[in-house]
Amino acid sequence: MTIEILVPDLPESVADATVAKWHKRVGDSVKRDEVIVEIETDKVVLEVPATSDGVIAEIQQDEGATVVSKQLLGTLNSQQAGDFTAQTVAPANEPTPADRKTSAVENDHSDADSQGPAVRRLLAEHGLNANEVKGTGVGGRITREDIEAVVAKRQAKPAVAENTVSTVAYQSRSEKRVPMTRLRKRVAERLLEAKNTTAMLTTFNEVDMQPIMTLRKQYGEKFEKQHGVRLGFMSFYIKAVVEALKRYPEINASIDGDDIVYHNYFDISIAVSTPRGLVTPVVRDCDKLSMAEIEKTIKTLAEKGRDGKLTVEDLTGGNFTITNGGVFGSLMSTPIINPPQSAILGMHAIKDRPVAIDGKVEIRPMMYLALSYDHRLIDGRESVGFLVAVKDLLEDPTRLLLEI
Repeated sequence: MTIEILVPDLPESVADATVAKWHKRVGDSVKRDEVIVEIETDKVVLEVPATSDGVIAEIQQDEGATVVSKQLLGTLNSQQAGDFTAQTVAPANEPTPADRKTSAVENDHSDADSQGPAVRRLLAEHGLNANEVKGTGVGGRITREDIEAVVAKRQAKPAVAENTVSTVAYQSRSEKRVPMTRLRKRVAERLLEAKNTTAMLTTFNEVDMQPIMTLRKQYGEKFEKQHGVRLGFMSFYIKAVVEALKRYPEINASIDGDDIVYHNYFDISIAVSTPRGLVTPVVRDCDKLSMAEIEKTIKTLAEKGRDGKLTVEDLTGGNFTITNGGVFGSLMSTPIINPPQSAILGMHAIKDRPVAIDGKVEIRPMMYLALSYDHRLIDGRESVGFLVAVKDLLEDPTRLLLEI
């Protein structure tokens, strides 16, 4: 029986998608629920599993092709278990050297296909074969750390060679051209949209992080034992932002045509770096969550982002965005608004700097804050007041618990 392999239903906001990766080729056998092909939208990667045991009969849409909902991707010849048994015991001709070579190539692809989508993408980005990387994960699966270790060794080798052969860098000059992913294209479009359609302005302040660092040092271990998650900085940032948004509702609002839409809920988008690019999953109803619940939600979203498991629902909505460039060492930045939101808060690296406290110079762990906002909706009074409120709340975290 022939079974059609179809594009799954795409979300309402997604018009089309791209065939990202075929895990099987014509003639390959598949098991029920085994992933056959991946479809990439501008938000998520959708996996298309086999609905029955069988053999791939035809592939109609190659990798890179643009497809729409329910479009035919290929066909699968369904087989009964007895059919596979008969094929297994049937005598086979001795493979030729060419057959052996083809089989070796297919085995290489099979090793790569057994990994998750995030690992496969990292392997492709660094030009690695799955056989080149020794997996240390469960069942010998390859992890991000395994790939990074191999890449680090690669990069270290030319550095050693340069000490003996000064021309090695020129001998290895090369270029690699790869198409932009749909996510990267969409990010580029939205960034240009934000620059061209908003009156964007950025204001800055700085915050003394000593009180929060002392609090984390004092209670961090107990917090982790009780809740099973580390006490990070982001839960403090979110709590401070929510309280400040309550005081300045314009910053939690958005422009829709000639109307201003004020939101009476607090869904905060968190910028997360993934192998596919920067995404902004949403932590919903932050005003109703405890700090432990916020930390658990962030951890879950970050893991789903790294593994390519974020859903459209995870990425939809959000009234305000927090981006933390400090994890990469950024000292100062001017973040770009995430439309249709009206503002975004940038957190940065915490650095020891001399500051004046009570007339004396002290060394304190300081961090710059940057608020980019749409000046069409938000005036200087609201933007500066919001940033000062966030600063005051972070410098006296007790006020976060008392909501004062």
